[in-house]
Amino acid sequence: MMRATLVATGKVQGVGYRQFVSVCAHNHGLHGTVQNMPDGSVQIIAEGSLAALDEFARLVWAHGEPEILVDGMQITQGEATGEFKGFWVKW
Repeated sequence: MMRATLVATGKVQGVGYRQFVSVCAHNHGLHGTVQNMPDGSVQIIAEGSLAALDEFARLVWAHGEPEILVDGMQITQGEATGEFKGFWVKW
């Protein structure tokens, strides 16, 4: 199991991006969180198989979503901690 921390920038707050990310995570069996950050970015922490995380990282660019515009994504990977049960949107 691996852990990916992704930070998305662009038009990602107030446009349903966290819900979009949550659906993608659930569809790929990932555990973790997604939350808005004070600087306008969105931080995603996801744990799962490397294959699932790779596909998830591709999907969360949200290409084709009319309101969402991700213009940058910083990704760091490491070992999973197992601290998450399910995937949650943090408010």
